[in-house]
Amino acid sequence: MTAREADVIVVGAGLAGLATALRLVAAGRSVQVLEASDAPGGRMRSDHVDGFTIDRGFQVLNTAYPELQRIGMPPGLDLRAFLRGALLRDADGPHLVADPRQAPSGAVGLLTAPLGSAADRIRLAVYLAEVVLSPIGRCRGGRDVELREALRRHGVSGDPVEHFLRPFLQGVLQERELTTSNRFAAFVLRTFALGTVGVPARGMGALPAALAARLPEGTIEYGARVDAVRPGEIDVAGGTTRSADAVVVAADPLTAARLLELQPPVMHAITTVWHAVPAPPTRRPVIALDTEGGPVANSVVMTNAAPAYSPDRRALIASSVLGAEPIPDALLRSTLARIWGVGTVGWEEIAVTRVPEALPALPGGSPLRKPVHLAEGLYVAGDHRDTPSIEGALVSGRRAADAYLMGR
Repeated sequence: MTAREADVIVVGAGLAGLATALRLVAAGRSVQVLEASDAPGGRMRSDHVDGFTIDRGFQVLNTAYPELQRIGMPPGLDLRAFLRGALLRDADGPHLVADPRQAPSGAVGLLTAPLGSAADRIRLAVYLAEVVLSPIGRCRGGRDVELREALRRHGVSGDPVEHFLRPFLQGVLQERELTTSNRFAAFVLRTFALGTVGVPARGMGALPAALAARLPEGTIEYGARVDAVRPGEIDVAGGTTRSADAVVVAADPLTAARLLELQPPVMHAITTVWHAVPAPPTRRPVIALDTEGGPVANSVVMTNAAPAYSPDRRALIASSVLGAEPIPDALLRSTLARIWGVGTVGWEEIAVTRVPEALPALPGGSPLRKPVHLAEGLYVAGDHRDTPSIEGALVSGRRAADAYLMGR
């Protein structure tokens, strides 16, 4: 690539970088995307281990994300849906708490699950109804506080939090204390209630691959590591300098902070252990939660929703633990045995995916959007500039592209 061969250079082919490039190409601009790895996706990739599809951490697509609707769900993803709800277990056995429109027995679970007294359940229902039925703009407006404070103000405490909201949200927000922005958490709960949540039949990496395929051939250059950036200019590993009208840094949050000399965000880590089992502990495509506060954030039989994740008749289970440090195998297996109500001796460990920098933290009181225009000819995109989610990454990419197109 010679000087100013492209209008814009995008650093990184994760979701934010792909969204930036797609928006600019649609506006008639020439774009060159430089990606250090060998494929698009960034933190959203799928690997194959002994024929099993292994995502880099348990992730899902949500059709209620407004930006995903704006971009358009790529055809051919074959989204395989999970139930809207969760499986909770106590001494009386498993309780399915789910949208009765999908699973009629989910209504019974709302009454039998360990969610406290009738008054506790009513307060939980009122809070969730307010979140789901309020206009989406309300989720983004108003004074923000930590989620735990918002729950306290709504009178939601005790069993509804400890047995449902905390174990459910810790796998999404990747923090246990519920200190995340209430506005973002409300947005998450709303979209989970209204959208279809699932995984592409071929793995989560199918989404960035499909978005990359929409770009003109040759737009993405793989194996190109960027060592330094300046307004309208970058240095690529190997000693070459490339120029453009503008540079958009859409690398992962810590790399972006290093290249741009920004304050690095606090990052949450997560570890997912993948087991192949002879028979699934449930036939339902539903996430299982630990109601006793153990180390496992959630566990789900991936093949109940997406059978192609397994190359044979065995079921594939993904179980996620907050943090990047391994936990003893005996503790993990005993926790999973309690969550699912079955023995785990015959479960074969297929892979362990550790993502030390999975999601940027978004504490209560934080702005939901940060500036993407840093200087003339220099922009930044990523979920650290918006919300820590697929939605946030895609929105930030569009915002960076629009800022360039509008000359600001």
